[in-house]
Amino acid sequence: MAAGATVHTFDITLADVDRGVYEDLSLRVARHPSETALFMITRVLAYCLEHEDGITFSEGISTAEEPAVLVRDLTGLIAAWIEVGQPEAERLHRGSRLADRAAVYTQHDPAKVLARWEGKKIHQRERITLHSFDPGFIEAAAGLIERRNAMTVSVTERHLYLELNGASVDSAIHSVPLG
Repeated sequence: MAAGATVHTFDITLADVDRGVYEDLSLRVARHPSETALFMITRVLAYCLEHEDGITFSEGISTAEEPAVLVRDLTGLIAAWIEVGQPEAERLHRGSRLADRAAVYTQHDPAKVLARWEGKKIHQRERITLHSFDPGFIEAAAGLIERRNAMTVSVTERHLYLELNGASVDSAIHSVPLG
């Protein structure tokens, strides 16, 4: 954990009907001093929406060597490279080469994020998907974050229903392949 990081706890009930994933999760999330609440909630949602055996938060914001979230297989190899925000094309290129699959979850305007990567070399870009949410959703969710959080994440038909500390917000999950 980075010096000066603030630890947030999230007790999460996850019900992803689309993928058949039903879990109770207890996450301790270290928020780096330079990390915004928008980035952190997007990182937590990416973890939930990608949840599978071997998933973990990496050092993320404090290292250029790993994405915000990654999945390792039983041998320790990287199975999924999951970025948050608007990573540089070079990071996506590297991640796509190292992992079987790669994805990006963004709290930014997806058109602007895609424009940053236009014409840049990204390994097997057609296999990478950019996920985003309805305008205002991430901002509303970030405004609900406390140090200790009770959270329910429900996904059905690519629609995310989020209850966070007693308040509810929802959004479609928009997905665009890079290729």
